[in-house]
Amino acid sequence: MAGGLKAGFVRLMQYLQDPQHVARFQRLCGVRGTEPRDRLLNGVPSTRHGDVQNGGGDATRRRTAGAESDREKRNNCVANGAAGENVNGQARDKDGVEAQGSAVKPLRRNSLTGDVGQEFIIDNKFLYYLFTLGTELGNELFYISFFPFFMWNVDAYVSRRLVVVWVWVMYLGQCTKDVIRWPRPASPPVVKVEMFYNSEYSMPSTHAMSSTAIPLSLFLLTYGRWEYPLLLGLSLAISWCVLVCLSRIYMGMHSILDIIAGFLYSLLIMVVFSPALDIIDTFNRTHPYAPLIIISLHVGLGLFSFTLDTWSTSRGDTAQILGSGAGIALASHINYHLGLLPDPPASMFPLQPPSFTLSLIGLCLLRFLLGVIILLATRAVMKALTIPLICWLFGIPRGDVRKARQHMEVELPYRYIVYGTVGLNSLFLVPFLFARVGLL
Repeated sequence: MAGGLKAGFVRLMQYLQDPQHVARFQRLCGVRGTEPRDRLLNGVPSTRHGDVQNGGGDATRRRTAGAESDREKRNNCVANGAAGENVNGQARDKDGVEAQGSAVKPLRRNSLTGDVGQEFIIDNKFLYYLFTLGTELGNELFYISFFPFFMWNVDAYVSRRLVVVWVWVMYLGQCTKDVIRWPRPASPPVVKVEMFYNSEYSMPSTHAMSSTAIPLSLFLLTYGRWEYPLLLGLSLAISWCVLVCLSRIYMGMHSILDIIAGFLYSLLIMVVFSPALDIIDTFNRTHPYAPLIIISLHVGLGLFSFTLDTWSTSRGDTAQILGSGAGIALASHINYHLGLLPDPPASMFPLQPPSFTLSLIGLCLLRFLLGVIILLATRAVMKALTIPLICWLFGIPRGDVRKARQHMEVELPYRYIVYGTVGLNSLFLVPFLFARVGLL
């Protein structure tokens, strides 16, 4: 009985991981490849070289990425000719049929290899732009913009707790990927609409994890604190989550199993950490040893994550997230002792959303614009100072910054220091300056 259940469970997992389901969903949404099947049958090498474009996976694949990129360059002449277009320049789909949709390439290069990806056909532009928006809602750049805007214009209390959830969900998700080490869905049959994260591991989907944890936590933290309809808040949270999850399948980055695992894993983390949010936030703000413990904990977590696998962009993303979280936690400690951004008294709850007027919208946009300028300046200055200094300390050549950052000794402190400072300034320096000039 137990053996039968186990075998059935394994078959279900294999079924949900099948890349054919991803390919079928892409075709249903109007995404088609431009590479004819007969190129493989005739022995012509594909531009989708092996392990990098097919999903990457282990450390050996990453080490051979550079050699494979040379072969990709030699095959570009084939890819730009017989594979994707006829003599008149008309794009054809993977069956050699003249394509009626728009031929496009992935928006961003592979972050590890620089591979631009294979051209593909888009028949439904609405879904293409919708799912492109959805996948951006799960990227670090969105959260690095979203959290400061929420801090400066809506509710710093909620923002601090959201950042704690974000840090733990993303950290545990990235570390779990490096332990399981499952590759991305194979291409073919999957069309790689996105290439940026293609060399990273697949299980679980951290996009699915963040798009589950952040909107749901936002709803749980704001409902009752702010006055708005329950159905509206719940609908927005579910829509956010579903859009991002489906976008990862559409982009060819995750199997159905990756998405389901990310969703459930995120719920499990929330069950564990949500009851502790008040304790963590109170500790960060009030405990006299909080700054030392915050810095030590986040650095220790970063060092641990860097031991799980060889260098990849996910290592840098993890250090960036940890640094941002540490900086914001330190800023909450400083703000508490300076009386900056105090939480409103309980007698004011539930808070009433302000009326949306042109002056309010203009003020919010002004805060955001000035704050982003300060944060960009902080990042530029800290980056210019940190990388040369760290390279000098560890005796690493700094002529090729990209290569130098593949050393843990450079990447971890660089990301941690730069984004720790950015996080600190986002919750402390920017509100402090706003208060001085009357923008708060």
